[in-house]
Amino acid sequence: MGFEVVEEDLVGFFGFLFGHLDEKQRRLLAGSVAGLLGHGGQAAVARASGMSRNTVIDGVRAIEAGEEPADRVRREGGGRPLLEEADPTLLTDLLRLIEPGTRGDPMSPLRWTLKSTRKLAAALGDMGHRISSWTVAELLRSMGYSLQATSKTTEGAQHPDRDGQFKYLNGVAAERLAAGEPVVSVDCKKKELVVGVKANAGREWQPKGDPVRVDVHDFPDPNVPKAIPYGVYDIGADEGWVSVGDDHDTATFAVNAVVDWWTTMGRARYPAATRLLITADSGGSNSSRGRLWKLELARLAKETGLEITVCHYPPGTSKWNRVEHRLFSFMTVNWRGRPLTSYQAIVELAAATTTRGGLRVMAQHDSRSYPTGVKVTDAQLADINLVRHEWHGDWNYTISTIARRISE
Repeated sequence: MGFEVVEEDLVGFFGFLFGHLDEKQRRLLAGSVAGLLGHGGQAAVARASGMSRNTVIDGVRAIEAGEEPADRVRREGGGRPLLEEADPTLLTDLLRLIEPGTRGDPMSPLRWTLKSTRKLAAALGDMGHRISSWTVAELLRSMGYSLQATSKTTEGAQHPDRDGQFKYLNGVAAERLAAGEPVVSVDCKKKELVVGVKANAGREWQPKGDPVRVDVHDFPDPNVPKAIPYGVYDIGADEGWVSVGDDHDTATFAVNAVVDWWTTMGRARYPAATRLLITADSGGSNSSRGRLWKLELARLAKETGLEITVCHYPPGTSKWNRVEHRLFSFMTVNWRGRPLTSYQAIVELAAATTTRGGLRVMAQHDSRSYPTGVKVTDAQLADINLVRHEWHGDWNYTISTIARRISE
């Protein structure tokens, strides 16, 4: 196997592990891999890891000398200053590089960058900064950025007011968060097969030679039950709620998930709240055009006493919804490689999802029935106290028990 192919795998390998290791452990890992690769391995590891070749050579020598990772790399209080302190223009230059490729408003709480950390590190190097790709990744994460896979960046035709809606949504969200009010991101995750013999993508540690046996084929089977996870992500608190349904993904199911989140988690965290902001996709069970969605939100407002404001993401931008990359992505990692044998297993795996940033998740099985094809009459729709915002009232509106003019 040539190094061109090996390095492609090594980039992801180092990129994943380096975030969990200290400086000495990274050096020893790089030296160990370089030793395994043999001739040319040091150069390959240096390119893939973003380390200097001398650092990799030091790692090789440390491995050959039998050096082991210690509890402390340097003495108490020792070590070099933070890069952003030693290099005052680093963050400014990094932000300037990613701004053209940032989705939505780069100063908002909802941010993505489409440029790879390796390209960013190279560009910063051309500007006179000494920085590795994994350090760029750490800096981006600390600023609330994340990297979106290229397969998810093609949005097709964009609405002309796409960026304007992102700006408006982010402005409303930032205002509510600054006031300590609840702001949630909602969406339905893809359906999951609930049967113990179907495969689930990924791998996990198992006794050697004794993997979990699953079916060879994963063809759709109408007789196999499916789980429907609907997520509610509290942006300010970094908390998630997941209702795992077993019937249909309808607007009533979606709003019931919000009700369950409020009853179980939200009300205790926001006892004085009078308003709730929901950010949602423009399609699906929480569609901006859905009549039943609005009728059920009116029920939510009546049951909780909250004024419900909804801001929808523009069409074709669902992957920028916070619940996708702050909750669902970590859930998928948590249960990868495990057959989802029952609804209870899915609930337990969802609730066990955590992150280094402190994400907390609660989940429950929603066994209620949700019939499809429910019609909402013109009279029922007219009876809803719904006020559309001046900016794109089709995407932004407020529902309450008392209608009033909204201008946010």
